[in-house]
Amino acid sequence: MKRIMWLAPLLILLIIALFGYFYGLSLLAPVSADEQPPAIIEIPQNSTSGTVAAVLEEKGLIKNALVFRLYSRYKGWDSKIQTGEYQLAASMSTPEILKTLTSGNQVFYTFTIPEGYTVEQIAQLLEDEGFGKKEKFLQLSREGDDYQYPFLNQQSGTKYLLEGYLFPDTYKVTKQSTEQDIIYMMLERFMQELEKIDFESKAKQMNLNVHQAVTIAAMIEKEALSDKDRPLISGVIQNRLEKGMPLQIDATVLYALGKHKEMVLNKDLEVDSPYNTYQVSSLPPGPIASPGSASLKAAVEPEDSDYLYYVAKPDGSHAFSRTLTEHIRKAVKYQ
Repeated sequence: MKRIMWLAPLLILLIIALFGYFYGLSLLAPVSADEQPPAIIEIPQNSTSGTVAAVLEEKGLIKNALVFRLYSRYKGWDSKIQTGEYQLAASMSTPEILKTLTSGNQVFYTFTIPEGYTVEQIAQLLEDEGFGKKEKFLQLSREGDDYQYPFLNQQSGTKYLLEGYLFPDTYKVTKQSTEQDIIYMMLERFMQELEKIDFESKAKQMNLNVHQAVTIAAMIEKEALSDKDRPLISGVIQNRLEKGMPLQIDATVLYALGKHKEMVLNKDLEVDSPYNTYQVSSLPPGPIASPGSASLKAAVEPEDSDYLYYVAKPDGSHAFSRTLTEHIRKAVKYQ
């Protein structure tokens, strides 16, 4: 009888403990058993597990904020929750939510930089899409930030240090990505592209450094619509440089003017600028835009020819000529 009386409290305590255990597990379970559309939740900097728990409970994503805090502390995750935006759903359990918040698997946003964009166009596009401030981006592109890339140490007299080196591509960023973060992503992508096509080695074979070759690639990018024309245009540029002829590329004049025009007029050709290739018989100080893969490749793999001129045709392709007389005839025909 005494044994039964002694065991009874233990049995009650065991029942209470089991009830508490399974009740606690139920509070860790998803709020909804049905698949729910995700919600984007932002975790600000220096958030504690308590503030995170309160937000999640308010949004209906967890059942109990206290249990969330206790569980995250028990697992050692309370100090590992990372700042950022996350996709969470009421159909996720508390352990699943915590795993997401501590993994850094944030919501990513994409933006695409078209080939041939200038630094100023890139900065405007990023601001328009909510990825930083235009003026901050331009400042970093103009003054630099101790960028440790050898190809950025080869130029002087350029308007923007990074002009031509922000590779045109599609990128994924988080809401926390800064202008500097984005720049580094684009410079890394540019370096990868150079390595992929052995750009520096091929440029040296042409007696060019990387900066000079990228400058040529940028002009090709602005001049050519058709990939098949790019190596031929590259060859024309090489031929004219070897003969000491002005390149006479309209896109460099527009860059010197600092604005886009549908047609370059004779008075525009008088702009006093080292970028005006109608007035100088050499390369401009630097790239005038961001060249894509095809233009970079064409710059160091020009097609061998004796062409010195080309003119755009209505379909966007080009007609090439060896003499000025032939060029004028084709210009009259197509333009």
